[in-house]
Amino acid sequence: MVDILDEKVSLPKVTIICICYNHLPYLEVSIRSALRQEYDNVEVIVADDGSTDGSQELLRKLSESLGFRLIINGKNLGNCATFNRAFALSSGEYIIDLSTDDILLPQRVSCGVKEFQPAGQAYGVHFTDHEWIDKSGKSLGYHYKRNDLGDIKEDVPSGDIYADVLEQYFISAPTMMIRKEVLVELGGYDESLSYEDFDFWVRSSRKWKYLFSDEVLVQKRRLEKSLSNQQFRFASQHDRSTYRVCKKAFDLNVSLDEHNALVRRLKYERKHAVINGNLQLARDYSELIGLVKLKAKQMPG
Repeated sequence: MVDILDEKVSLPKVTIICICYNHLPYLEVSIRSALRQEYDNVEVIVADDGSTDGSQELLRKLSESLGFRLIINGKNLGNCATFNRAFALSSGEYIIDLSTDDILLPQRVSCGVKEFQPAGQAYGVHFTDHEWIDKSGKSLGYHYKRNDLGDIKEDVPSGDIYADVLEQYFISAPTMMIRKEVLVELGGYDESLSYEDFDFWVRSSRKWKYLFSDEVLVQKRRLEKSLSNQQFRFASQHDRSTYRVCKKAFDLNVSLDEHNALVRRLKYERKHAVINGNLQLARDYSELIGLVKLKAKQMPG
């Protein structure tokens, strides 16, 4: 494999979009991790989504001293809309979506470009493992199970992963590097949803393949108030967004295996809706399960 770091003249640009919402204790470390990549052609855009904790003031000072592009929302618009605002200004061939409480390790960008270059246009997303850290930076383990020698203990789907993303959560979202044309064709993130990961995985993997590298290239903070910890809370808008993505998948499915994978996901989500006391959502899932099964029976063969 050609070492792209020796071909500095032709290095493709990578845009790192850093989204901040009340991340004051962590944002400087996060932004510096984006700027200190072992790769020469990086553009950093930081977008603050209406922070109220002093983050905006610090960001203005950092932008003057560090030289990144800064967007300040006058009010909280949500992660999807904020990302789309920054993405509209991006000029990179590849895009990274980084929350400013997380950290990119120095090799993250170079590894992604190295993997993308020989893979071809069929591959739209590159992802890796991440290390969990607490608010002080202490290690809490890894996203994927590893043995005492550090070897990964599970098979991580790669290539055509559409049916896999329907059935289970396995991608570490903060580790993704995305080919820009994928986001352009999808119209960015769906701003009507409260979170972007599942919807992006479903829509993008329907057309593009995914590349997995068995490396730990991101540190993700586990914080009590993070969006990921709100997904199964009572009356969470995340639950309703998940249901809407499942309905999108129902329309995108073209095979019996995909319908079966979606049914397994729907049963999983229905169980959590019941646990959380969201009985109407559970009934909606039951109805959708029935529609998927009916459509599966009507398929030839």
